[in-house]
Amino acid sequence: MLTVSANAQVEYVDPTIGNVGLLLAPTRPAVYLPHSMVRMYPLREDALDVRIQAFPLTISSHRDKELFSIMPGDGKPAVYDQEVTTPYYYSTRFSASGVTTEFTTAERSGYFRFTFPHSKASLVLANRVAGDLTLHDGNVVEGEEQFSGMKAYVYGVFSKQVASTADRTGTRQHLLITADGGVLEFRYGVSFISTEQAKSNLLHEIPSPGFDAVKTAAKDRWNSTLGRIAVEGGTEAQRRVFYTALYRSSERMIDITEDGRYYSGFDHQVHTDPRPFYVDNWLWDTYHALEPLQILLNPEMEADKLQSYVRMYQQAGIMPTFALVSGPYACMNGNHSAPWFADAWFKGIRNFDLATAYEGVRKRSLETTLLPWRLGPKTPLDDFYAEHGYMPALRPGQKETYPQVHPFEKRQPVPVTLENSFDDWSIAQIARTLNKPDDEKLFLKRAANYKNLFREEKELMWPKDDAGHWIEPLDPKFDGGMGGRDYYDENNGYTYTWDVGHDYAGLFSMMGGVEKAEANLDQLFREPLGRQKYEFQAKFPDSTSMIGQFSMGNEPSFAIPYIYDRVGAPWKAQERIRMLLNAFFTDTLQGIPGDEDGGGMSAFVVFSMMGFYPVTPGIPAYDIVSPVFDKITIHLSNGKDFVITARDSSRQNKYVQKIVLNGKPLNQVWFRHADIAQGGTLDLTMGDTPNKELGSNPQSFPPDSMSVHPEDYR
Repeated sequence: MLTVSANAQVEYVDPTIGNVGLLLAPTRPAVYLPHSMVRMYPLREDALDVRIQAFPLTISSHRDKELFSIMPGDGKPAVYDQEVTTPYYYSTRFSASGVTTEFTTAERSGYFRFTFPHSKASLVLANRVAGDLTLHDGNVVEGEEQFSGMKAYVYGVFSKQVASTADRTGTRQHLLITADGGVLEFRYGVSFISTEQAKSNLLHEIPSPGFDAVKTAAKDRWNSTLGRIAVEGGTEAQRRVFYTALYRSSERMIDITEDGRYYSGFDHQVHTDPRPFYVDNWLWDTYHALEPLQILLNPEMEADKLQSYVRMYQQAGIMPTFALVSGPYACMNGNHSAPWFADAWFKGIRNFDLATAYEGVRKRSLETTLLPWRLGPKTPLDDFYAEHGYMPALRPGQKETYPQVHPFEKRQPVPVTLENSFDDWSIAQIARTLNKPDDEKLFLKRAANYKNLFREEKELMWPKDDAGHWIEPLDPKFDGGMGGRDYYDENNGYTYTWDVGHDYAGLFSMMGGVEKAEANLDQLFREPLGRQKYEFQAKFPDSTSMIGQFSMGNEPSFAIPYIYDRVGAPWKAQERIRMLLNAFFTDTLQGIPGDEDGGGMSAFVVFSMMGFYPVTPGIPAYDIVSPVFDKITIHLSNGKDFVITARDSSRQNKYVQKIVLNGKPLNQVWFRHADIAQGGTLDLTMGDTPNKELGSNPQSFPPDSMSVHPEDYR
């Protein structure tokens, strides 16, 4: 892997950005190394909570079950002050006791340092759920934790002799640890294999005491990772937002390989493998921007992650979309490993088994249910989808008759149809690559299913019942149960109308042409809610930070401002993206507009602040918008640099006047992945007035049709 000497980019990272959400809980001040097993943050409601409950030794999945915990004092929640948060180090002081708690990390190991100002030290080490903990040899702790059908293990060493008193609350073990006052350190390893492996992880990574040395190594690791992108210009606040977003984009997936072995929750076996095994990915959230960012920055690692998904399919018999450490998780909708595999392949990543990946995504599309929040065999509703080309909706007041439908998440007929249309288009591209013409034809036909739900007189995606009748009455802004699940999902009909990234041209045609599509886009950003905000947000808590009917706070919205590039008005994309970044992504506790989902939203920020974006995963191309920095240097893994300059960029000068790519003038607002994969330069001249001619010729539009062959853009 490329090692980069960086000028302290980590100092710009503020893990507290977004710790207080508008409605949801976007981020936590997590300490971890990039893609590492150990992740720690203080357990509390959010950053405005004045008490900390405890500190987990690690977590099982992003924002999921915490494993084990430690807390100075008697283990009860305590008021804290003087908090310091960085990606590699955390510190706080508890107000009543005066105890200082510090933490730093390695990959599979963690290190706490407690400073007790009085003559006695005490803390509680506990299970978060069912498990056991024991102290032996005066300073060694071993234990296990049961969660989600598997176990986590810990092996830890205190820096001096301690005494313990054991207690149990139900299935949870508590150890009250006491010792002489002063400094008490606790370094530990974790494992998903065994206690002995946890010990090996500790001895390999932190073999002897030395908190500050581990802290320095963690800091250096972050500077190397963040140093892959160097920015110049912009404001201090913009640099904090950018590098914090890059830090958030470097959490997942996590490598759970331990000395060449890993425990797989997909077949509940321990495997030996020379390649690392990665887990903890929520593809509904991450295939839009996070995985494309990692494809660009870390293609070798991305190949290992993709091959991990292949092994998951081989082990469990189903291709996951939410791949937790405990196994495949039924969450959200879609078959989004398909566009991820396609995107990586057409951007030149080859070191994974494409044929087996194809087998898995094909099976997921044709032989398992498409119902949201379900994993399992086909249902009659899936047979209806295969025959009629859409997921049928229930009429208002009609009771569900299929027990396989999730009682809260419902059928979600519009997003299920649209998102699987995109996924099936991705499968068709892989089928063509593997010379499977019959499959290519089948999946291209299924890719057009989205057209069955476009209601021309409404110019919106609209649900139909099983008789082919439009659902009425229906308010596409609001109807459909809590969060719109009866008909939509975390967004309403206005957002999902644009969720056809594989065939914008087809959508525009149904709307009446490019000019009408542009007018509809304009209207999206000005269409009123039609009700009080509190009423809207009570139903759509994920669809926050609204501008008209556009929601910045949820993943299906990310590509929408870039669609202007496909209607000949790229200056509007430049204007919108700058406005969205300035309005919703700030260096404050509330600086994330929605559910960040472990890098899903942060990667959108990284790309957009650099001035380009992968609008359609699977097509190896990027749209150009308006960089917020004067200069961006991306150090590619092959040792080459891709350099973007934005001459005279400022808050006012947000419009691109001229584009020069690798020394040649460009009259289009997009470029191919191949144009930058071996390094290069993108020179932009900026101004305060739109250049409405640039990118306005239909022949220069970015690839936007279902008939596009991604290999033609490599």
